[in-house]
This record gives sequence, structure tokens and C-alpha cells, in this order.
Amino acid sequence: MGSFDVPLDDERTQLDAFIEEHRGAIEMTLDGLTEEQARRRLVTSATTLLGLLKHVTWMQRVWFEEAVGGKSRRALGLARNPDESFRLAEDDTVASITAAHREACATARALVADLSLDTVVTGHRMGPRTLRWVYLQVLRELTQHCGHADILREQVLAD
Repeated sequence: MGSFDVPLDDERTQLDAFIEEHRGAIEMTLDGLTEEQARRRLVTSATTLLGLLKHVTWMQRVWFEEAVGGKSRRALGLARNPDESFRLAEDDTVASITAAHREACATARALVADLSLDTVVTGHRMGPRTLRWVYLQVLRELTQHCGHADILREQVLAD
């Protein structure tokens, strides 16, 4: 079911559908690529397709495990800031980063399952936010990075 097939009067269902759609879309940008292609740098920044998925995984863990779950980045073993979250380790692979992303998504789903969009979460450094705000922030980041990934994939495949 696509996000446009969800009843429009159910805000939570619609937000969940949009987030799930974009979680899948960013993973699909790695489909069929070699490890070298997934790591290829085509822009002046350190941004790569695999690095984007690693960052999106970090971002969701920050917003759901830190902001909603109340655990610190240090306790979660997360990079301290967004720039660090793009950096690939030698042992990072398409399979390992995809698995980490899927695990982060599953954890996020579990953390919010019993919460309303009006729930105020207090674990993030920026201070209290509603779960609705967290959802919109995550969706904003996912859509932005899906666009980056689409362009990078097009460049990778053109080589």
C-alpha cells in the first residue's frame, strides 16, 4: 500500500506511511550496486550513498532512541554530530549498514507504538518536542537525503 492509499483523516497512519516509504526508498538507492559504487565519492563533501544510509540510521536513532527513548548518544554508541555520522569504517558494507538501518527502524517503531503524536518527549538536546514534531523532522531529513541519494545513484550508474 502506498502512502496515498491511507485514509487522509488518520494523521498518524499517514505520517507512518510517509516515513516507511522513504525508509524503503533510501535503502533502494543501494540496490544492485557494488561495495565500491556504494562508497564512491562524487561530490566534494564526504557524502556517499552508503554514507547517506549510515547517516539516516544515525539520525533516526537520535530522534527516536535519544529524544523519545531518553538514552544519551554516548550510551547508544552514536557519533556525536551529523558530520561524523556519514563517515564509513573499513568494515561498513551495504549489508551491515542496511541491517543497522532496519534495526533502527524496528526500534523506532517499538518506541513510538503506544505514544500519541501529542506526547512530549524530552530526551533531545534541543529540549522538549512533541512526537508529531519528531515525526516531521525525521520525514524532512528522510526526504532530503532520498533526493541526495537519487542524484548520487544516477551519477554512479552513469560512470
